[in-house]
Amino acid sequence: MAGSYFPAWREQAGSLQQGRVIAPDERLPWPPMLAMGVQHVVAMFGSTVLAPLLMGFDPNLAIFMSGIGTLLFFLVVGGRVPSYLGSSFAFIGLVIAVTGYGGSGLNGNIAVALGGIIACGVLYALIGLVVMAAGTGWIERLMPPVVTGAVVAVIGLNLAPIAVKGVSANGFDGWMALATVLCVGGVAVFTRGMLQRLLILVGLLLAYAVYAVLTNGMGLGKPIDFAPVAQAAWFGLPSFTAPVFKLDAMVLIAPVAVILVAENLGHIKAVSAMTGYNLDRYVGRAFVGDGLATMLSGSVGGTGLTTYAENIGVMAVTRIYSTLVFVIAALIAILLGFSPKFGAVILTIPAAVLGGVSIVVFGLIAIAGARIWVENRVDFSDNRNLIVAAVTLVLGAGDFTLHFGGFALGGIGTATFGAILLNALLAGRGKD
Repeated sequence: MAGSYFPAWREQAGSLQQGRVIAPDERLPWPPMLAMGVQHVVAMFGSTVLAPLLMGFDPNLAIFMSGIGTLLFFLVVGGRVPSYLGSSFAFIGLVIAVTGYGGSGLNGNIAVALGGIIACGVLYALIGLVVMAAGTGWIERLMPPVVTGAVVAVIGLNLAPIAVKGVSANGFDGWMALATVLCVGGVAVFTRGMLQRLLILVGLLLAYAVYAVLTNGMGLGKPIDFAPVAQAAWFGLPSFTAPVFKLDAMVLIAPVAVILVAENLGHIKAVSAMTGYNLDRYVGRAFVGDGLATMLSGSVGGTGLTTYAENIGVMAVTRIYSTLVFVIAALIAILLGFSPKFGAVILTIPAAVLGGVSIVVFGLIAIAGARIWVENRVDFSDNRNLIVAAVTLVLGAGDFTLHFGGFALGGIGTATFGAILLNALLAGRGKD
């Protein structure tokens, strides 16, 4: 893969039937490449739509900017790193905190969060520039698995009260949320293949159908209003929003860059292991590309972006790692972003169904942190690891807030900084 800035992408015509690995600098003939691009759009779709809904962003714009961000990432890394950038769940708790979002419809105060998302992108890109100059060793020392696992787990635990409160307005919503959990769980356990990989999306669609039958059909709850869907145009520009820069929101949201660094680093190492290509030399450029994409997305009203684990799963199953697949997927996402009717359909999802999905998703985020500990064999007989993880979890789950004059650092921010500082301050002591 050395030489020119972009790879040559050698065509491997017979490889699809042979089942061999398609490397990042190779490609299949264009028809199967198009099919693979569609599959990657489907894989990222559920999370990239769900994350903006949970924060009150325009889902149409989020899909549109995920495509734009992926293309920008592709250009920055020179087409060397196979990756799709979608809406990051790491921003959810902090965006809700700084905007006071109520959990339903579009967020009227989203401009304040956009300034913070841009600040996060700037910090992320700066970290990338440092990595390009100094390598990744300092990141791995600053944020070992015990820290990254604790911080990821805290995001899910901090969001748990929001998910539960959102479905507690009345008895019907509460039962419908539990039915949604069962739908998602049923898809996760009793299906196989691609259907199982789309457990959130398929479970949400099943719960949506159940809700429609119970409300629109039987009159048991608030019916779904389809009038906005009928009125929406098939084609049109996404609705853009200008950012507002407030220091407290920027300082609160910017540290999410720590999470994005951990996610992206893990993504690249996973792809390196699967492909046999050493992609470490592109880590800094990947951080810069993701940071720039997040800045661009935030500047027009979109969500913060990150590399998507869902798409790693698709690559692992298909063994096709060609970076050109992600160009195709990005172009398809951009086309979807130009359909207001598509966005109107998404906005009809009932709050009870969305709340049930949130319970599952926030729980999965918390468990993802524990998974980092397990996969990296974090030794909890070492008192340093024990204290770092224990304190971080309680600070985040309890939403421990520190006040500095007129500025407040919420639970996720306190837990993130606390984990990094505790790990550094307690370094040098072996387990007793």
